Amino acid sequence: MRLAIVACVGLYLVLPNRLVVGPRWLLPMLVALPLIPLSARRHRRPNDSPWVRRLSIFLIGLVTVANITSMVLLVRHLLNSNVSQGRALIYSAVSVWLTNVIAFGLWFWEIDRGGPHLRAGNDELLPDIQFPQMENPGLASKDWRPQFYDYLYTSFANGTSFAPADAMPLTAKAKGLFATESVVSLVTIAVVAARAVNILR
Repeated sequence: MRLAIVACVGLYLVLPNRLVVGPRWLLPMLVALPLIPLSARRHRRPNDSPWVRRLSIFLIGLVTVANITSMVLLVRHLLNSNVSQGRALIYSAVSVWLTNVIAFGLWFWEIDRGGPHLRAGNDELLPDIQFPQMENPGLASKDWRPQFYDYLYTSFANGTSFAPADAMPLTAKAKGLFATESVVSLVTIAVVAARAVNILR
């Protein structure tokens, strides 16, 4: 999770200045300060203090808001300016889309069954996201549990197809997250990338 957040910040830093709100150093600093105490904890446990989960959700929310803001600025720039640099536009769209996939992979990881700290200690919790291995236990080992890359792949599939392709959202909050990711991906790919390709022609 920590590496995923750092990757999101790295993608944010390569965006052009017109797609960044405020000083470029502001988001990395806001992420780095709470990430330092989180990095001291190697694993999440059921007896973790509530501040650990709150801090994690704050970081993911911060990255998500920054990325959606960059997407809005990108679309606004595209619609209101005489854009001629199609290649730079494509690079920006790719950065926004990748950040979207990583950020929502983190959201799925954090909300499913109350977060990784609760999943580590209780198999009885009702899932927010149903993976194929949960529906068909014979497809996986007996002690199988979804790992972060399972949620990241789910986010990638949802962000590419604009619909659940692997795991299925079961609760209202999971469906809301799936829908939000699909909207951001749809705008980034269908509007921004398509316009950039036309510019390149």
